Amino acid sequence: MCITRKNPSLRAVAGSHAVALAALFVLLDAQFIAVLQVLVYAGAIMVLFLFVIMLLNLGRPAPTDIKGR
Repeated sequence: MCITRKNPSLRAVAGSHAVALAALFVLLDAQFIAVLQVLVYAGAIMVLFLFVIMLLNLGRPAPTDIKGR
């Protein structure tokens, strides 16, 4: 569902479904599944951020030689 949204703010709202699902698990007295749901969702967000950082490659520029290679 989050992939089909073009607006980033709507993607964030659509991502709140994972939290709602975790709340539903708590209401069903399945706290372990609720915690697992939140941890998996948070881990996926962290991996996404790391992937974007690696793609942007914001490190120091590499020194070039005289010919610019």
